[in-house]
Amino acid sequence: MDVKIKSPSQGTRQETPSLHDRILNEVRENIVSGRWPPGHRIPFETAMAKEFGCSRMTVNKALTQLARSGFLERTRKSGTYVKSPQALSAALEITNIQKEVEDAGKTYTYTLLLDVVRASNSRDAERLNKSGSKKVRAVECLHLASDAPFCYEERIINIDAVPEIEHASFEDEPPGAWLLQKVPWNSAEHQISAETTPADVATQLGINPGEPCLAVERKTQNDLGNVTWAKLWYAGANHRLVATFTPSG
Repeated sequence: MDVKIKSPSQGTRQETPSLHDRILNEVRENIVSGRWPPGHRIPFETAMAKEFGCSRMTVNKALTQLARSGFLERTRKSGTYVKSPQALSAALEITNIQKEVEDAGKTYTYTLLLDVVRASNSRDAERLNKSGSKKVRAVECLHLASDAPFCYEERIINIDAVPEIEHASFEDEPPGAWLLQKVPWNSAEHQISAETTPADVATQLGINPGEPCLAVERKTQNDLGNVTWAKLWYAGANHRLVATFTPSG
């Protein structure tokens, strides 16, 4: 059953928005409020033009703008649908994965898959820039969005740089969120790559091995040395990165 667009207000107006802006605002409000959920087919352009008392071209321009903004997905044969939101993460920031999920309008949950304190090995040393750490905490976890796999996380934490991490509990709180709240850092390195998904990662993300995957590899440091190495795996079709920057002086 289609949800009918509300008619434009006929009351007293101080500033009258254009028909184009009215359509933009009405459609966007229906999507953001949840009245039109992801996958909902919106009314045809001819019906909307009649509803708003405007030309079909005006409706088309407004819907095209909303499609470019990521709200709608348009197909020639079957019509225009509300697009499932892609998750955004900032390319140049250390973001909280729970916030990424909730910003996409979904419910966040988290599962701890592996958690062990052990002696550091040569691979750990390489990941932590040869910090000389003797003991690390190795963690693997799965972040979910509305019960669907969202991000698979591998993480190594240098206990020498963060002694209190050895006995912290990650049963209810993921290590990344704990570190953001508890451990100041003064530098970070990001490497972002498109990779074919390894079999073990694909199993966790619920996709086929070899499908495209977005991998974010991250290292952080504080005054005591290298704090943590983490690799965050996202199914490529469900995630994109965004960065905002200004020209250098």
